[in-house]
Amino acid sequence: MRQFADIIPIRTNGRGLVDVTGAVNAWVERHSLRTGLLTLYCRHTSASLIIQENAAPEVRGDLEAFFDRIAPDDPARYSHNDEGPDDMPAHIRAALTGVNLSIPLIDGRLALGTWQGVYLFEHRRAPHRREIAAYLAGE
Repeated sequence: MRQFADIIPIRTNGRGLVDVTGAVNAWVERHSLRTGLLTLYCRHTSASLIIQENAAPEVRGDLEAFFDRIAPDDPARYSHNDEGPDDMPAHIRAALTGVNLSIPLIDGRLALGTWQGVYLFEHRRAPHRREIAAYLAGE
């Protein structure tokens, strides 16, 4: 078995879904494995990782609107606001969506479904530099 680990840097433009499928695929392909398991881990408490629809942009817009409703930037709702009114809502959004993914590698490709993509979900309003820790094990 061979193993690889690295940090994949991602720049965001502020709140929203950032398609990182291409960056993740490029990293996996460099290692030329046929079978294995990829683990991705978002190293932040105000961003997360999800696998989601990658064809219809309306899906991403609807997800963002849903999270705006369930975790609004309303300072009256939260005690924690060390970094501004979007700080605590960002933590809630990350807790609900999660920070890690496991994706099988089959025949040298990520076993994503036809309409699936890997997204970093930025929960803060300002642009950020995020890091995804990637670990790949296999043959």
